[in-house]
Amino acid sequence: MHICFLTYEYPLWGTGGIGSFVQTFGRALVRSGHKVTVLGIGKGHETEEMDDMGVEIIRLSAPRYLKSKASFAENAYNIRIKLKELHAKHPIDILESQESLMFMLPCRTPYVKVVRMHGGHHFFAESEHRKIDPWKGFLEKRSFSRADAFVAVSNFVKEHTGKYLSTGKKPVEIIRIPVDGKLFAASDPDKAISYRLVFAGTVCEKKGIRQLIEALKYVIPSFPLVHLDIYGRDWFFSDGRSYTEYLKNSFSSDILSHVVFHGPVKLQEIPSKYEVAELCVFPSHMETQGLVAPEAMFMGKPVLFSKLGPGPETIEDGVDGLLCDPYSPEDIAEKIIFAFENREKMKEMALVGQQKARAMFDTDRILEHNINFYRSLLDMKFKGTRR
Repeated sequence: MHICFLTYEYPLWGTGGIGSFVQTFGRALVRSGHKVTVLGIGKGHETEEMDDMGVEIIRLSAPRYLKSKASFAENAYNIRIKLKELHAKHPIDILESQESLMFMLPCRTPYVKVVRMHGGHHFFAESEHRKIDPWKGFLEKRSFSRADAFVAVSNFVKEHTGKYLSTGKKPVEIIRIPVDGKLFAASDPDKAISYRLVFAGTVCEKKGIRQLIEALKYVIPSFPLVHLDIYGRDWFFSDGRSYTEYLKNSFSSDILSHVVFHGPVKLQEIPSKYEVAELCVFPSHMETQGLVAPEAMFMGKPVLFSKLGPGPETIEDGVDGLLCDPYSPEDIAEKIIFAFENREKMKEMALVGQQKARAMFDTDRILEHNINFYRSLLDMKFKGTRR
């Protein structure tokens, strides 16, 4: 099969969970004998093409003639022209995008269009307590109407998205996000640093980072050596203010002396950051699935995740990891203190969590599930003939 991913994210030019998924999944598809193309819009004046372990990546030039909201029309035109060119050269079987990007395409295409629910505008607007932007909402609804089928990365994202966007009678399959087992290999327990907490993710309100830092004031009296390393790109308010600077101005120097903001790091560097942690902490307010918790679990690290969203699908509290109320600094602190006071128990949980993560997020199993779903869609489209 020829699978084409329509996305503006990819680790070779920027961080992001969708890009990490496309890279891991795309490389696995190539290894299994399929052709994979990643198509998106770049920021430069020229088209860029590159190869990533067999994955063909094409970044078209940024809009030249139309700006602001009107740029979507220029992007859509350029994407459609390029897809016609790619399809003529090597027929596309499956075209996949996240929630919002399928709007660019017509209802009828010679290939099957799949929207993978990673968490779109409607999904996150509620969790961030903001109104639906009419324009973004329109494009997302249009995108859903153009899709032939859907993949949800968790039960939670399927049910939650269904409150706002209809999939009609089109096929919907729940397929987890794969974790790169070679990259997130088993960690060396001897490298863990006592009382070291590690957070990875965008530094923004919905990731629970403010509550995590606030939780330290309850942990420090009992464990004065506690230290929090924060890895991730900054987020900016609508007026251009940095969320990281907002956090630095929100806490006392005593608390901030236990915190280091490292900024973004490459995906390949993340395992070494998890390895030194005594506890990996991800108190997200809302996730569709979230890769950080499964990745750390894959390595055999103790993990504290959110009890909201897909948290209970990923971790059984007290069995293979810990869950917390991400809105409660007191509860986050209570779970951190429990981890520090019960190290042997946490090691046992980590091993159980590692086995669970390797079963749930194994790349080969997920790849087989995806391929079978893709083929079933092609069978339906072409009435039993397989391309």
